Amino acid sequence: MEPPAGDGDVQLRGGDSSAAAPAVSLRPLVLEDVDAFMAWASDERVMRFLKRPLCATREQAVAQIRDTVLGHPWFRAICVGAGGGARPVGQVSVWPYADEGGRRANLGYALARDHWGRGIAAAAIRMVVGRVFDDLPALERLEAVTGVDNVRSQRVLEKAGFQREGVLRRYIAGRGGGGQAKDAVIYSFLSSDRARDL
Repeated sequence: MEPPAGDGDVQLRGGDSSAAAPAVSLRPLVLEDVDAFMAWASDERVMRFLKRPLCATREQAVAQIRDTVLGHPWFRAICVGAGGGARPVGQVSVWPYADEGGRRANLGYALARDHWGRGIAAAAIRMVVGRVFDDLPALERLEAVTGVDNVRSQRVLEKAGFQREGVLRRYIAGRGGGGQAKDAVIYSFLSSDRARDL
């Protein structure tokens, strides 16, 4: 089975002004994407900032896609390339907080290391905020939390129009809940911010 073509998202150029920047699109991540998924899900340099466990084997990656991704309310593959040649190089997800009635949600993303520094993540997140408030009508506030030492992620969020709100002390536990909790920076994008960014 071929992965579905676009998910109704327009393609954006990854870089801010570079003509050589790749086209970026979003679509659902499917089981057939498992080999591409392994490029970031098995890389400690990428996953060290996420709570999800590393996928050391293809079987673990298949299980994670099957058990977590496919049932997720808003999970997309970040793809580069044009048309049918677009291939997944990362992921982005929006998870509404159940106790908030869908008013608030958390944004998470990961990108294969070979694609860092090319504007791909920021382009993908701009695409998310351009449509997630329509897909999830109750959503008013999209939040992203990143470690204070994850400066690259902070730059990505700022380029995508998120506002830095402050530092959350001892907020992020290490993968698997081990280790000492670390400080984090919280960012937000409000549904009303879309009008500001047009």
